Amino acid sequence: MSTVIYSAPIFGPVHSRRLGVSLGINLLPADGKVCTFDCIYCECGYNGQHRPKLKVQTREAVRESLEERLIEMKANGPFPDVLTFAGNGEPTANPYFPEIIDDTLALRDKYFPGAKVSVLSNSTFIRKPEVFAALNKVDNNILKLDTVDIDYIRKVDRPVGHYDLDEIIEGLKAFKGNLIIQTMFMKGKTDGGEDVDNTSDKYVLPWLEVMKEVSPRQVMIYTIDRETPDHFLMKASHEELDRIAVLVKKAGIPVSVSY
Repeated sequence: MSTVIYSAPIFGPVHSRRLGVSLGINLLPADGKVCTFDCIYCECGYNGQHRPKLKVQTREAVRESLEERLIEMKANGPFPDVLTFAGNGEPTANPYFPEIIDDTLALRDKYFPGAKVSVLSNSTFIRKPEVFAALNKVDNNILKLDTVDIDYIRKVDRPVGHYDLDEIIEGLKAFKGNLIIQTMFMKGKTDGGEDVDNTSDKYVLPWLEVMKEVSPRQVMIYTIDRETPDHFLMKASHEELDRIAVLVKKAGIPVSVSY
């Protein structure tokens, strides 16, 4: 299986299906994965396959590397649409995350004031006041909620340690609309043969009711795009994603679809 581990704090730019020309920022160790989820669809592979020996990226290393790359892009292009915190796991797990956000916003304003700052997070640290405050500062606070079925979450997202779904939902509501929800829809089976289709009303309708309560400024629905650790997962079809998107729109929530 081919997996992606980012060996530097800054990577790309890449063309993101959802965000455009995206310069990536990895706050996790350069030699492995650190995440509070162990998703069966993660492009970085399973946590156990990539145990890091190095420490997380420091505030200084990220700031210096980012400024160097932005200066280069200013001179030679391409100009970024977005600076995206992603990489080898959960970015908010880095203890310097709030300070790094402040540095990144300042560098963005200096070199590419038209670019957005985005964070892709699995939502597990949003109850920490300093993380919550930092996420409220960025342009695109993109938080994951693949379903509101805890059994499905344990089977597919596979939280590591404590995970309280009700607590997560209340944390999402606390942003008072200043967030984007990102949801993976897919089909197929786990390597152990368990069904993972979350495109049916059994999963979609309860999730939609929570979307109404959370009231995000946008919902991003997407499906598998890269090789996955579990080998029998399948993309949701265009028709299935479009059906879900129509339901979200009827609920009065803007939605984007990535096929």
